[in-house]
Amino acid sequence: MKLPIYQVDAFTNERFQGNPAAVIPLDDWLDDALLQKIAQENNLSETAFFVHAESGYELRWFTPKDEVDLCGHATMASAHVLYEHLGYEHESISFHTRSGVLEVCKTAQGYSMNFPAAVLEEITAPLSLVGGLKNVEPKQVFTAFDYIVLLENEAQVRALEPDYNTWRNLDLRGVVVTAPGDQVDFVSRCFFPNLSVDEDPVTGSAHCELAPFWAQKLGKNKLSATQASSRGGTILCEVKGERVTLIGSAVDFMKGEIICW
Repeated sequence: MKLPIYQVDAFTNERFQGNPAAVIPLDDWLDDALLQKIAQENNLSETAFFVHAESGYELRWFTPKDEVDLCGHATMASAHVLYEHLGYEHESISFHTRSGVLEVCKTAQGYSMNFPAAVLEEITAPLSLVGGLKNVEPKQVFTAFDYIVLLENEAQVRALEPDYNTWRNLDLRGVVVTAPGDQVDFVSRCFFPNLSVDEDPVTGSAHCELAPFWAQKLGKNKLSATQASSRGGTILCEVKGERVTLIGSAVDFMKGEIICW
């Protein structure tokens, strides 16, 4: 069996930046164990698989370790493959996922994705979380589906060198550190060591948590954001009630074929 595979750099218009995702279109769903093996072999933060459905596409995302509930950059990469390689011509794409229906459309600004907004709750930081920050003192800590750690400034975010081993057994998906940006509204970095992704280059799903937080803090619904990883990426965010629109660009890196057996 042979399967087409595409690798796309998302949240960037330059190769070797943004977040790389593998995208594999399927005629029908394969066994979950095989999907996981393919994702492990790809060894990217996410491999996306989609199957055509009656009203759009069923979409699933796998890290090298497990299937996840929501992924922004691999959703953008999947839309890019449909528009640029598979002849998709409709105004928007409906992806049916574990997180509900996600709408993506191609605009002059880039791919626009409509995602659910997350509600943050402030907490007292657990010792294991603080230990992973080493000598950096958080201003505040919140939870949604990740731990959200507010730091003083962009320089602290960029300089952070976490202890990943301390965070491998946290009870939430990962740790997102954030601060006001010097040239954008906010910056962040995202760490998911318990998913075998120590640092994710650009994380769309994390901005479903970050955008509502910063919208309330800054008193504005349209925000610009930079994820300050070594690859880097830019996300435009707009908060609309219980939804968040994320806008970014994507560029091809590779097209190939998987030989499964």
